[in-house]
Amino acid sequence: MALDGITVAALTAELNQTILNGRISKIAQPEADELLLTIKAPSDQYRLSLSASASLPYIYLTAQNKVSPMTAPNFCMVLRKHIANGRIIAISQPGLERIIRITVEHLDEMGDLKKKNLIIELMGKYSNIIFCDENERIIDSIKRVPSQMSSVREVLPGREYFIPETQNKRNPLDCSYEQFCEKASSLPLPLAKALTSAFTGISGQVAAEICYRASLDADTPINTLEEDALLHLYHNFSWLMEDVENANFKPCILYKGEEPAEYAAILPTRYEHTEGYHIEPADSISAVLEQFYASRSLYTRMRQKSVDLRKIVSTHLERSSKKLDLQLKQLNDTEKRDKFKVYGELLNTYGYQVTEGAKSVEVPNYYTGEMLTIPLDETLSPLDNAKKYFARYNKLKRTFEALNTQTEETRTEMAHLQTIQASLAIAESEDDLAQIRDELETYGYIRRKMNGKKKQKFKSKPFHYRSSDGFDIYVGKNNFQNDELTFKVANGNDWWFHAKGMPGSHVIVKTEGRELPDRTFEEAGRLAGYYSSGRDNEKIEIDYLQRKNVKKPNGAVAGYVIYYTNYSLTIHPDISGIEKISE
Repeated sequence: MALDGITVAALTAELNQTILNGRISKIAQPEADELLLTIKAPSDQYRLSLSASASLPYIYLTAQNKVSPMTAPNFCMVLRKHIANGRIIAISQPGLERIIRITVEHLDEMGDLKKKNLIIELMGKYSNIIFCDENERIIDSIKRVPSQMSSVREVLPGREYFIPETQNKRNPLDCSYEQFCEKASSLPLPLAKALTSAFTGISGQVAAEICYRASLDADTPINTLEEDALLHLYHNFSWLMEDVENANFKPCILYKGEEPAEYAAILPTRYEHTEGYHIEPADSISAVLEQFYASRSLYTRMRQKSVDLRKIVSTHLERSSKKLDLQLKQLNDTEKRDKFKVYGELLNTYGYQVTEGAKSVEVPNYYTGEMLTIPLDETLSPLDNAKKYFARYNKLKRTFEALNTQTEETRTEMAHLQTIQASLAIAESEDDLAQIRDELETYGYIRRKMNGKKKQKFKSKPFHYRSSDGFDIYVGKNNFQNDELTFKVANGNDWWFHAKGMPGSHVIVKTEGRELPDRTFEEAGRLAGYYSSGRDNEKIEIDYLQRKNVKKPNGAVAGYVIYYTNYSLTIHPDISGIEKISE
């Protein structure tokens, strides 16, 4: 969920309960657009992390410390000069804006009591942290915005601070039914879009939640609603705003499978009964944001680090796909080869009927019992025409046999590349990526660097889960790990799982000589479905069998196996509730 006005309201309420009246003991700036304040409150000590990042702006309490640069940036030095050891006397949010104002009381150089404001604007690419005096004059900001960057509002020392224009939106916290109708229902927009366009701090997710609670379709044009439906919508809107005003928040993270999909300061009831999703409540909105941003940051960082590998794989896949299309087209052209063989045989049999200089001959086809017209080269004898047709048949036959082999090789190559693509999607560390790079080098997709060093040993290990019945389950992260799990880690009587007909991980259940209960079969199947290219499907068919029945053909690429006798189950690839073991 977006960091909207309601989330900011939850943060404001939490900060008022924790750091209000606390003293700022340390000020650090670990990144160019990030601050870390250490605050000694009456009850405890806290760290407040603030970021004005264009992609991930945030503010939350954290237990994590960060390494600061040896030389503090200018903005950090300004804050240390003015508010170090200052006391936080107020924390507020104007309306439902995505802004938090922290007012700090401190003694200046003359020993006089002064007030300063640290204003955190959480507005996407326009996010900023602005430091002002008590007269709303800007002292400095973590991002300076001159007139060349914005003609609407300069953010420079000495300029007067004001809240950016909110496009004539209304504060939803003080909105009567008449004002609601006047502001929202006059817009020729769908319900959810009308709410986000008319009111400050309402994100698309919150608007959709309000529509769901009112049992209305979010895509229905608001100006087509009847009066009783509009009144019902307003009631649900105002009830949610009452929860915001009363700080009745229920912070939580919404998971799709194992991945965090959204976070919310209010309970997203529209997902409570949606299959594949589950909601995990949290103690505080800070805990929600820290956990969510940590996982999203990991995902973003891995996407950035793997961009070169993903590009290599997609390029080779594209080339292989074009090659396969060409091979199939050529293969289709060989389908008429048997016709030329028949022509040759019939000419050998009925050639005596051909008159000199004839361009065709009609003869009975003894394979079908029908008459067949055979085109002829009038300059050649019937025997030479037969030889010509046999030559064309033999050439097409050789082409057909060669293309059959080539298309099979191309399909195998594409399947291998797709498994590598699936491995990149589940990589969680640089060690995982290094092992995938090694596989690409091994099979010639990347030229291996000849630096004289020994082949490195990889720290990447398979995923390790434990079933509800206490059985260890291992999931390969890439093809090398799949081979190792299947043919080195697993014993003959262990069970092997894989998504049917699609790229995915090998999943091994260690039996330790025991019989597997049905629940463990089902959980291992869910893992095989989740760690496959079909994880977003509603249902996936899973093949499973004992490991002793899985074979690897000679010369096959890493991760490729064959099996003939297997069981199948159909599952939803949701792995929530399966215990993951940290290695």
